[in-house]
Amino acid sequence: MSSWKGRRTMMSGDRVLGAFAGLAIGDAAGWPSARHRAAVHAPWSRRLHRELDAFAEEHRVTTLPVPFALNQPVAPLVIGPSDDAEWLAWTVLTIDQDRAEAFTGLAGRDDVRARISVRTALDNLARGLGPPASGHDNPHFFDDAAVVRAVAFGAAGLDPTADAQVTNSGDGVLGAVAMARAIGVLTGGGPMGEAVEAALDALPADTVIGRAARTALAVAREAGDPFGAVPALDAALFDHVYSYGVAAAETLPVALALAEVSGGSPRTAVPAAACLAAAADSAPALTGALTGAFTGHDALPRGWSTALTGCCLPELAGIDLLDIARGWMA
Repeated sequence: MSSWKGRRTMMSGDRVLGAFAGLAIGDAAGWPSARHRAAVHAPWSRRLHRELDAFAEEHRVTTLPVPFALNQPVAPLVIGPSDDAEWLAWTVLTIDQDRAEAFTGLAGRDDVRARISVRTALDNLARGLGPPASGHDNPHFFDDAAVVRAVAFGAAGLDPTADAQVTNSGDGVLGAVAMARAIGVLTGGGPMGEAVEAALDALPADTVIGRAARTALAVAREAGDPFGAVPALDAALFDHVYSYGVAAAETLPVALALAEVSGGSPRTAVPAAACLAAAADSAPALTGALTGAFTGHDALPRGWSTALTGCCLPELAGIDLLDIARGWMA
């Protein structure tokens, strides 16, 4: 694709693959991933899951139900990536298209699963409301859907703003720009500290996400290591009043702080991110993308799958995220 080919001589292919594989590993590590992948099973299996949860609540049982297969294929429940990896893959495959047109191609489909910001944006586009209104007139304008997609734009050395404005506004767009800049520094061979500073430069200090990012970095530095930073990050960033789990002003600061305090190690940063239940839907994936872009693919632990299940975009079922990345870089 032209966007990548124009910059590939300046980039490390191993670090780009590291960013993609790191995101997939982090995506798989978060507890919501198995629930997302269970979406490929028959609806009745998820109904039984909900009934078991209600039974446990009614009878005060502490054993929590987990996704199960019964007579369904068990492969989707093997540890692997889910929604974040699929939306990154889709972004790579459509990155050279006009962003509103790319999303409009998804509007009206009844087999797409997505964040609330994306779902609302698709409805807005179907009604003829294009960006930036499609992202601004949106109850979840602040979520991190565009931050996930920004990993592709950062690797390609592109500004993600036009893409982010389709689905997000405010912190959602700022977070995407910050993530793209950090990934751009890392895939270009830069150090983690420089990447974090590049991200902060895109996050004004008087914004919610800007304040949160600086707070997260401060408390993580004081703690001194990723696991030790978990309680401090939980206390500093999450009010536990509202259940969002994907607010860019929470998930990106967590990722930046853990990536820095770990020294760029996915082996310590990603598990710590997964410990933060309030951000576990995407903070581990964003943390994995940053640290994977720093270490490169060859340094990542083996055994983690990067194969997609099609839980959000059925046409991606059975495709490996790294195959898409390698084809993109060819």
